[in-house]
Amino acid sequence: MSRVYNFSAGPAVLPEEVLKEAADEMLDYRGCGMSVMEMSHRSKVFEEIIQEAEQDLRELMGIPREYKVLFLQGGASQQFAMIPMNLMKNRVADYIVTGQWAKKAYQEAQIYGKANKIASSEDKTYSYIPDCSDLPVSPDADYVYICKNNTIYGTHFKKLPNTKGKLLVADISSCFLSEPEDVTKYGILYGGVQKNIGPAGMVITIIREDLISDEVLPYTPTMLKYKTHADAGSMYNTPNCYCIYICGKVFKWLKKQGGLEAVKANNEKKAAVLYDYLDESRLFSGTVVKEDRSLMNVPFVTGSKEMDAKFVSEAAKAGFVNLKGHRTVGGMRASIYNAMPMEGVEKLVSFMKEFEKENL
Repeated sequence: MSRVYNFSAGPAVLPEEVLKEAADEMLDYRGCGMSVMEMSHRSKVFEEIIQEAEQDLRELMGIPREYKVLFLQGGASQQFAMIPMNLMKNRVADYIVTGQWAKKAYQEAQIYGKANKIASSEDKTYSYIPDCSDLPVSPDADYVYICKNNTIYGTHFKKLPNTKGKLLVADISSCFLSEPEDVTKYGILYGGVQKNIGPAGMVITIIREDLISDEVLPYTPTMLKYKTHADAGSMYNTPNCYCIYICGKVFKWLKKQGGLEAVKANNEKKAAVLYDYLDESRLFSGTVVKEDRSLMNVPFVTGSKEMDAKFVSEAAKAGFVNLKGHRTVGGMRASIYNAMPMEGVEKLVSFMKEFEKENL
């Protein structure tokens, strides 16, 4: 069977070139006689893999020296707890709730202190980003938290909120490395890698060094202290070695594309192909206000549950898979991450045009 066009929100499409390289090295990584899956994380060979991966990520994002890069397990969801455990010195934090994942992070923070919801777009099923230019930021807030790109709802912060001098913390899981990012605007930014960078099972946290401290909330487990992992170079315990290895290959692939400026330009072109069609279609329509649309996740509907189901079923038969929308939105969602080729988006739109002709 030939490869399908995989529009899954995560675990998601990976660059074919990277998969082929990994396949070639599966049994013998660069003459060491074993797979990366089998080697010790303490070996010199793996040490080179993790160091090179970090260096390439630093170059791609322009990560300053005073920020640590941590390769952690537990996924983005574990960061929902780790952030308040490590940062809530005053036991107060402000959350901007623009989707399911920001909501879950906000709910988790309530376990550890006073979490304030200072803005939300829940009133319109998270179909827009609220105005964040003058928010009621708490004077004693330890940080302000956002989810920059909302995978389920297809919205994206084009402009960062005015935190009134407070630390900004961001979940960037579904827009990680899709565009240039000024790391210095954040205290912490993190993302699960399974959407836009690698296989499932890891989160990368980029944290300013002055935020790494022994002063954490009482009863914080050793494994949930940033200091534990920063001091050990992400190798306090056995890390997700194979995931780090694949992510490292993806970083090299992104550098080969011309870096994040070039990647963003390509993502804008791909997204325009799909959004332009949705804007003119008589059958399909987008669900997000235009100015807040994500380049990565594009939700759309026909207005009929039966028609949506028919489209998803026929699309899958034609080789366009994982287009069913999240249960909280319904309809369809095409996740068009970095590794989705332009050809995949163009062919999807051609299929949608044919479907529209036959079903109107």
